[in-house]
Amino acid sequence: MLLLSKKDIREVFSMKEAVEAVKEAFRLFSEGKSQVPLRTNIQAPRHDGAMLFMPSYVEALDTACLKVVSVFPKNIEKGLPTTPAQVLLLDASNGTVVSVLDGTYVTQLRTGAATGAAFDVLAKKNCVKGALIGTGGQAAAQLEAMLAVRNLKEVWVFDLDTDRLNTFVEQMNQELAGYGAKVLAAKSSGEAVDGADLLVCVTPARKPVFDGSRVKAGATVSCVGSYQPHMQEMDPVILRRAAGIYFDSREAVLSEAGDILIPLQEGMISEEDFTGDLGEVLAGNLAGRLNDTDIIVFKTVGIGTQDLMAAKRIYDKALSKGAGTEWN
Repeated sequence: MLLLSKKDIREVFSMKEAVEAVKEAFRLFSEGKSQVPLRTNIQAPRHDGAMLFMPSYVEALDTACLKVVSVFPKNIEKGLPTTPAQVLLLDASNGTVVSVLDGTYVTQLRTGAATGAAFDVLAKKNCVKGALIGTGGQAAAQLEAMLAVRNLKEVWVFDLDTDRLNTFVEQMNQELAGYGAKVLAAKSSGEAVDGADLLVCVTPARKPVFDGSRVKAGATVSCVGSYQPHMQEMDPVILRRAAGIYFDSREAVLSEAGDILIPLQEGMISEEDFTGDLGEVLAGNLAGRLNDTDIIVFKTVGIGTQDLMAAKRIYDKALSKGAGTEWN
């Protein structure tokens, strides 16, 4: 069994490779070629946390996967990851676990890559400004995913915690300098959103974190943080302005995401307003962006096929490069 740490993974696998892996995951999912039971969600209300168990299986690849991931937003105050996790990769021809991967990093990578896949497929080609709201454990990968698929000149970042915001901006300017974009601290979410071609929200907020009326025509919006019915970081105004509303999995979103469930319950939108899953676009069965003035919304809560495809490609690459630690 091969043990793969974050360091091992980073040495052999890039964000651009992750985006391609997640595109394939979405396509397989939409074509019904993966088995992905809805994840088991065990709440830990005493600590404002949740423990999630996400299985998946792709018969054609003889590969299965189980991710055990916890979401504890208060961990950031303790200097711990907000989403500690491990990924178990199985050879589905014999049922053995062939690799255990750092699930926290795989989660960051594949969640960022989901946004990257959506932007690569749905965003207009000429994008200049990006906006990111939230600087928690998932934020760095979200930022890199934007930069990996579009040649942005600048990304404006906002967070309610000014110290954390400034630290994040400084760190990202160093770590992602190779992309050639400036990462800048915004004084408000409005300053970040104004004029942005790409907007990512990745927060545990229970109320909208941006003004949907300020989003420019032609923008593409990805909301990542709302993974429970009571969470809502997306301003529902943007749903009414959107020409297209896409999901990673309609079923999963409608079972979990307050960003969509709350506006549905309040009658601001209906299910007829939904366009479909991103995988359907990738499979050629659904149209994507039709013109450069449309506003497009992508909502993701994560599906197990993303973990499977990312883990499988990381594992194969690690084997070819001799990375990781064998545990017999």
